[in-house]
Amino acid sequence: MDAKSLASICDDLYVEMFVNTQLDLPTNRETILTFFERIQKQYPSMTCFYRGQAGQFSLEENRSLGQYRWVNLEPNRIGSGWVNPEVLDQVYQQDQLVLELIPYMLGVSPLDIESLELSFAMDFVYSGNHDEVIAEALFGSTAFGTLLDWPGAKAVGFSPSVAIALSEDNRTQARVSVESKTSVLEDDSHRQGSDEAITLSLTVRQFPPLVGRLDPLAAFMDQCQMAEDLMTERIIPYFVQPLIGALNQRRSD
Repeated sequence: MDAKSLASICDDLYVEMFVNTQLDLPTNRETILTFFERIQKQYPSMTCFYRGQAGQFSLEENRSLGQYRWVNLEPNRIGSGWVNPEVLDQVYQQDQLVLELIPYMLGVSPLDIESLELSFAMDFVYSGNHDEVIAEALFGSTAFGTLLDWPGAKAVGFSPSVAIALSEDNRTQARVSVESKTSVLEDDSHRQGSDEAITLSLTVRQFPPLVGRLDPLAAFMDQCQMAEDLMTERIIPYFVQPLIGALNQRRSD
């Protein structure tokens, strides 16, 4: 799968990895700075370091370029990602570096990992009613779609999210969600000029096995393949293309 092709059919593409931990991560100054300095050594263009809310620390490239890497630490989560990447292998190499460093620099052992996630998210900017677009594109003549046939009915809360198991033990799962940014009480006239986006995301999540230990690097590579296959065979044809079709129709009306 080509990241550049994916980015070309949406307004923004996000590829993100998260390691969720059972225990809180270290918070001392030396540990945090040493970890980010090691990341920066590999990627010198990541020069924007800052402390956010709720104990979050982030290292990023310049956001104004529209395409940038980032790595962050939260109290019990490590994140690594790239906004609008062109080559997926480069994204995965960054994520693998983070996975290789966290046992030695942050003390995160396989026992401490609650789950490992890989996400593909796509934004579709639209100033009209997001719920109506989602209902038209994805629900059609389904049971939920027939609710809109009721006299005076209008879509005001269509943000579906579903999860499926990808393994017999249910420890590998995928979640697909489509998020509307339109408020239930918002009138379309108040949205003119809005740059908010409908967000479609696929997350493949791996929990530690019931027997044995989780191998984070091996699990991550498996998740990359699963996510790419799902994007190619299910998400693009059955979610993205209908959304694009509905958006194009409304923009041309």
